[in-house]
Amino acid sequence: MKSMNTRNRPERLLPRRGFLALAAAASLAGCGFELRRAPIFAFKTLAVPGNSAFVNDLRRQIRAAGTVELIPADKLDTAEAVLDILAENRQRVVLSTNSAGQVRELQLRLTMRFRLRTPAGKELLPPTEIEQQRDITYNETAALAKESEAELLFRDMQSDIAQQTMRRLGAVKSL
Repeated sequence: MKSMNTRNRPERLLPRRGFLALAAAASLAGCGFELRRAPIFAFKTLAVPGNSAFVNDLRRQIRAAGTVELIPADKLDTAEAVLDILAENRQRVVLSTNSAGQVRELQLRLTMRFRLRTPAGKELLPPTEIEQQRDITYNETAALAKESEAELLFRDMQSDIAQQTMRRLGAVKSL
């Protein structure tokens, strides 16, 4: 007569599997992970003078955060902080060419320099530079499409730099 081992019965494994799944979920819940929230700024009003595409993207992200009021550039003195965009630089660098000297690969670079100050001139963030770069292949027969792709990549880098700028502004703890 065959003896049946009660430990290997399928009906006994189900509660054990459920317990293991519950334990795994509980350990993940306790790891401290949470989604990124809008930064909390040390200032309530901010002026961002300028009218470039980067400045407009940054203003849009500041408005979306909803924690600080944007002051128009003509009322700069009423803001608690002023974000000056010191430089915006776009570059295309040739990475590789073929034997005929035609470009095969480019590197797109976008560099932004900014500083945060009070209207009185106190520096809250010294001049800071953020750079993004992307590599792109190039083909002369699809030059128009590649130009369009480069512009899309520049916009993506611009958005990334605006997000990084927001995080750096959130790191300022006092005026």
